[in-house]
Amino acid sequence: MNVQIEESWKQRLQPEFEKDYFRQLTEFVRYEYTHYQIFPPGKLIFNVFNLCPFDKVKVVIIGQDPYHGPGQAHGLCFSVNDGIPFPPSLVNIFKEIKSDLGIDPPTTGNLTRWAEQGVLLLNATLTVRAHQAGSHQRKGWETFTDAAIRVLAEEKENLVFILWGSYAQKKGAFIDRNKHLILTSAHPSPLSAHNGFFGNKHFSKTNEYLKAHGQQEIRW
Repeated sequence: MNVQIEESWKQRLQPEFEKDYFRQLTEFVRYEYTHYQIFPPGKLIFNVFNLCPFDKVKVVIIGQDPYHGPGQAHGLCFSVNDGIPFPPSLVNIFKEIKSDLGIDPPTTGNLTRWAEQGVLLLNATLTVRAHQAGSHQRKGWETFTDAAIRVLAEEKENLVFILWGSYAQKKGAFIDRNKHLILTSAHPSPLSAHNGFFGNKHFSKTNEYLKAHGQQEIRW
């Protein structure tokens, strides 16, 4: 599968790799990739960490699991590969950016440009079976991604954690609000976006906070 993880993350997450749950997770994931169509491609499982090294993280957006349609997932939450139609949640994210900052939607739904500026686009579960949402939940990924969030929250200061929907909010419940900015609202899904996602101004609030703490703003 040729799975590699960026060095600064590897050092911090090494204890997880040596735990029983992670060994079991690795066996499960290997089996799944051998017997089923799984997204994202194996080499992109840790793309979120590889594009956004630990020291560069300024903002964390937490998603649930990868898109499960062909060609969509590439290891970043809410993001799709170039040339792939925008999923409904991403359409709403771009609508809110337009409303909040006046920035027109881009031609691609590929959010690599955010990751390279320090936005960690972290799904709670890093793999999924084709056309089966949630199929790799409760296999160990959540424990691993909790560890990634915990090490960020403990070792760094003045991060922005963006938690859309109840799932992300539960996952980020332990983060120290005195050390970091926590932004919460409804999820951008069409089922919930009108219940508080639209108008949340999370993109301008993030940039105001970063600027106030002497950091470069994100070019959304």
